[in-house]
Amino acid sequence: MLDLKLIREQPELIQQQLNRRSPSGEYDLTPILELDRQQRELESTRTSLQARSNEIGKTIGQKMKSGADPKGAEIIAFKEEGNQIKVKLAELEPQEKDLKAQIETALLQIPNLPSESTPEGKNEDENVEIRRWGDEYIPDNPDILPHEEIGKKLGILDFERAVKIAQSRFVALVGAGAALERALISFMLDKQIAAGYTEVMPPVLINSQSLTGTGQLPKFAEDSFKCKEDDLWLSSTAEVPVTNLYSREILDAAQLPIYHCAYTPCFRREAGSYGKDTKGLIRLHQFNKVELVKIVAPETSFDELEALTKNAEAILQALKLPYRVIELCTGDLGFSATKTYDLEVWLPSAGKYREISSCSNCADFQARRADIRFKESGKKGTQYVHTLNGSGLAVGRTMSAVLENYQQPDGTVKVPDVLQPYLGREVL
Repeated sequence: MLDLKLIREQPELIQQQLNRRSPSGEYDLTPILELDRQQRELESTRTSLQARSNEIGKTIGQKMKSGADPKGAEIIAFKEEGNQIKVKLAELEPQEKDLKAQIETALLQIPNLPSESTPEGKNEDENVEIRRWGDEYIPDNPDILPHEEIGKKLGILDFERAVKIAQSRFVALVGAGAALERALISFMLDKQIAAGYTEVMPPVLINSQSLTGTGQLPKFAEDSFKCKEDDLWLSSTAEVPVTNLYSREILDAAQLPIYHCAYTPCFRREAGSYGKDTKGLIRLHQFNKVELVKIVAPETSFDELEALTKNAEAILQALKLPYRVIELCTGDLGFSATKTYDLEVWLPSAGKYREISSCSNCADFQARRADIRFKESGKKGTQYVHTLNGSGLAVGRTMSAVLENYQQPDGTVKVPDVLQPYLGREVL
């Protein structure tokens, strides 16, 4: 959530930054500024009336103490004025409360501001490639099958039976497929724990307040699965429950930075994506992911983003999977992010790179929504933390990359060296 005080004091600057995201003017601050003006005027009126009410009460007390007749005209006049003020205050208080609620609702719809270093651009076509890694590992095999086809041939991916028990865009992992998924999860967690992250296994059913805290609600409600009878949703990413472990808390500065990694199943409707990536493991309604979350002091957050991105890259490098790093432009940034790097892994069957991780610095945007602050020893007041998150990695997409990049001419799939101790085999 953006700082209302900052919007009030620098509306032109904030509007300019929002227009970097959407030059069409999708995010207009005018309604918020008008609601804020009305609320502040009403607050000023209420404060003045309350002060007058207090003054009347004090005056009546003083006059009666001096011997004034409680039923005299002067005292009655003061009491009538006081009663009229009470009636007016009773009218104003709900109006002010309603205006505050409207302002908060409007603010929840406004995305984070792009960082100064985020490249300008309208959409994903204007994202900027930062670097590539592993070109020497791109397989020289023109006959590589798509991962869903080799998975079916090996008997490790079963999409048809998954449809019977759920619907399309679900998969059942069988035999070595299930083992490979577990191996990837364990390897990713072990790697990140060794890098200094503390593992968390959070609930995957989460409440609306938590989703609002990290920015999934209200904007992306249609992309989430909600429980009908409860205020609970299936988590779309471990970023939500792990970040919200600290919601509505004031941390001690000595506790920062906090690094967490978490494996969870993730659930997404993928609204608006129908017709795209309908085959295979790329865009499922349920998938496994290892997430990295950082909660840090503001002055370190951009350095922490570089380090988090390197942590995610380390998984791909250990697996010897070719990839590239893309910096998202202003028009392609996620709702809560101020700066984002995407990692895209090479998929030989498609002949192109596909996203496998998104690493973002959200600055204080999520912290304001979730109310996560910290206090420095010996200093007055509190500050909002900065939050970061990134996939380390999406497990299904990693499996698809392994099945394709390690595919052999005889139809087998070599197991990456680092996974062999987890799987106990060299070949699928």
